[in-house]
Amino acid sequence: MASRLDRFALPAWLAATTLAALGWWFGSGVQPLWWLTWLAPLPVLWLTPRVRAHWAALAAFIAYAIGGLDQWDYLHGYIGLPLAMIINAVGTPALVFALCVLLFRRLLLRGHALAAMLALPAVWVAVEYVNSLVSPHGTFGSIGYTQMDALPVIQVAAVAGIWGIGFLVLLLPAAIAVQIAPQAPKHGRMPAAATAVLLIVAALGYGGWRLQAPATATLRVGLVSLEKPIRPALHDADGQALEARYVDAIGRLADKGAKVVLIPETSFATTDASVPAFAQLAQQHGLIVDAGIDFKGDPHAERNMVMVFQQGATSPATYSKHHLIPGFERQYTPGDSYTLLDGTPRIGLAICKDMDFHDIGHAYAARHAQLLLAPAWDFSIDGWLHSRMAIMRGVESGFAIARAARSGRLTLSDDRGRVLAEASSEQHDAELVGELPLRETHTLYARWGDWFAWLDLAGLIVLLGLALRPSSR
Repeated sequence: MASRLDRFALPAWLAATTLAALGWWFGSGVQPLWWLTWLAPLPVLWLTPRVRAHWAALAAFIAYAIGGLDQWDYLHGYIGLPLAMIINAVGTPALVFALCVLLFRRLLLRGHALAAMLALPAVWVAVEYVNSLVSPHGTFGSIGYTQMDALPVIQVAAVAGIWGIGFLVLLLPAAIAVQIAPQAPKHGRMPAAATAVLLIVAALGYGGWRLQAPATATLRVGLVSLEKPIRPALHDADGQALEARYVDAIGRLADKGAKVVLIPETSFATTDASVPAFAQLAQQHGLIVDAGIDFKGDPHAERNMVMVFQQGATSPATYSKHHLIPGFERQYTPGDSYTLLDGTPRIGLAICKDMDFHDIGHAYAARHAQLLLAPAWDFSIDGWLHSRMAIMRGVESGFAIARAARSGRLTLSDDRGRVLAEASSEQHDAELVGELPLRETHTLYARWGDWFAWLDLAGLIVLLGLALRPSSR
């Protein structure tokens, strides 16, 4: 086809780009339609072998960039990122998608149908993995999070991590595109189709089987978030008033049978090493009370901390947040240790953004945690997304999650990613109590780590070598 689109190709190019943009718009973002993510790349992949390379790349870039702008309100209005950072956040993955499409096209037109099918998911997952190692936001933005409502799909994370989910999501449209491409050799279509069907059916079969596992124990957990005031000092009038409201709320949850109660990240600021009112509640009701604290008692290091009060303990267990939000939390010193509470069940501690990173999951899996308590503070509009990022760590590494977020969601989820109870605190106060199933779970991902991402990196090298090898024709 000529370098300029002719009057017959132009409508097809516009239609494919528009459909893909709509797919990415509704299949990504802060609360995506999971099934649409599987279809979003397909229009551009259908178009790719039918137009010249630069038109295919342009369609891919524009479609993904337009779809990515569904996060404009979130990134600009709620988080307040400057325009340059938003352009980077949207434009970089759009460029990666365009490069994936170009590699798909080159391999397909050279007659490598199976390699072409694998190119899109392999490149995407490899880039996502490398980005997670260098980004201050960890795994944020991974395509795997779009599937959190598809329970059988996300079970693959217990084997291959979130990377396995992203691979499957992009494998299906690439497989379909190969089958309908007129340039794909007939002898190459069957191996590509068989490989895709085998991988997807095996993953879904494993997911369905894994969801049948019974719980070995249950724990009744309460969560509460009181929206205002924001981070008052405990000794001020506002702080004492908020403390009294939390004491009442924790008492209500204890009366409903809760044995563990969480309140959000940095609910109070204090210089004291304890909160006597919460310690008294723990003693009185036999509770574990996990409270988010802005701790200012160390003159050399302000900490984003949790204090955990338990019956019989003379002082609270503590944990300091490891992964701080750049800019927003520059006043804090990050923590570097992990805390597992004494007794059973085995309960670990984390805070909000910690759950965006794999190191937290790996560390608590190595300590055989059954439950993680994660106070949090979200940005009102991203409650679903950020809560599901935390839930993913539980699926990968084999533990339940109790998460109480201000301006977000209160969620109780098991180690299979099921949300057993949920309430929104995005615009108002919220509380809930629910039974949380616990298991003794040891996942392959917890033992082997990011083996699948490394396999993708190796595959990427092979695919690039195949694409760059001089053509025999």
